[in-house]
Amino acid sequence: MINFNVPPFAGTEFEYMKQAVESRKICGDGAFTKKCNKWFEDRFSAQKVLLTTSGTTALDMAMLLCDIKPGDEVILPSFTFSSTATSAVLAGAKLVFVDVRPDTMNIDETKIEAAITDKTRVIVAMHYAGVACEMDTIMDIAHRHGLMVVEDAAQGVMSTYKGKYLGTIGDFGCYSFHETKNYSMGEGGALVINNEAYNEKAEILREKGTNRSKFLRGQIDKYTWVDFGDSYLPSELNAAYLWGQLELADKINDNRLASWAKYRKAFEPLAESGRIELQTIPEGCKHNAHMFYIKLKDLEERTAFISHMKENGVLCVFHYVPLHSAPAGLKFGRFDGEDRYTTADSDRLVRLPMYYELSEEDSDKVISTALDFFNK
Repeated sequence: MINFNVPPFAGTEFEYMKQAVESRKICGDGAFTKKCNKWFEDRFSAQKVLLTTSGTTALDMAMLLCDIKPGDEVILPSFTFSSTATSAVLAGAKLVFVDVRPDTMNIDETKIEAAITDKTRVIVAMHYAGVACEMDTIMDIAHRHGLMVVEDAAQGVMSTYKGKYLGTIGDFGCYSFHETKNYSMGEGGALVINNEAYNEKAEILREKGTNRSKFLRGQIDKYTWVDFGDSYLPSELNAAYLWGQLELADKINDNRLASWAKYRKAFEPLAESGRIELQTIPEGCKHNAHMFYIKLKDLEERTAFISHMKENGVLCVFHYVPLHSAPAGLKFGRFDGEDRYTTADSDRLVRLPMYYELSEEDSDKVISTALDFFNK
């Protein structure tokens, strides 16, 4: 069976984890955590980056730093993972879902302004499949209405929008290093802080409400509990695992892009004949080949396609069930405007196997098996 996903492995992870163990410093913010933070800051020209225990907790921190009050509203797409929503709910917000663009499956920036009320506090730009939302428009709306922007760039590490890395454009950016992502530490994430005014508050929030970070830098002679906080520091072992992959970041990215391009070339004739729809990469956007998906005619055809692929040894999967139709979505939020594409397109979308070092033999089989379905 060709798996849908295989976690990336650089080959140096065990050696770096061994070094972490031998350093006798395996809790958070050791040498490898700092190296990872600095790598992102330097590579992405990010103001400040802090590794977290997950992409979810990075989102939690971002929403808490936005200082949401009970009853405030957060605008977000319904076609996203539950973490995007639960982080806003944790902070006390009401959810306002809007429709997506069918070409990218990102939040439709033209629907945001109509959803703004006097209670709106935050807009979430979730970059689906590592393809950027229309950030110039979203940032303009946010500035005109005095709103904050959180980039859910869980899938967008190494992707750019008009030359800027995803996660560095809004007020906060959030990455995920779950095993399904392009770079992995098993479970892990990172918070990007794009305004230095939030640096100290973020460190306190991440360090269980203490000013321990200032103590470790020698800025104070002892640390204490100073504000609300939680524990968002990943283990040094996880950071060491991630470091091995960051050293090969470009190699991993190029390898995935090559697999994506091969799929694209193979399936473009089907798209041109109207049999399927393919992902659009808008001008000015560079993606990271986080996924390759196709849209079929309807739910029935997608179900048949997934069954056909599995029967022939290829695991393909659909993606999100729209959050606004889920029990928690009905409880914590509402959909603003018309659901023209979110539900209909989520029923049609299917993802093909995509991972670092996907072999030529396996990608050939994925392509031939898929084409066989359409030829029949």
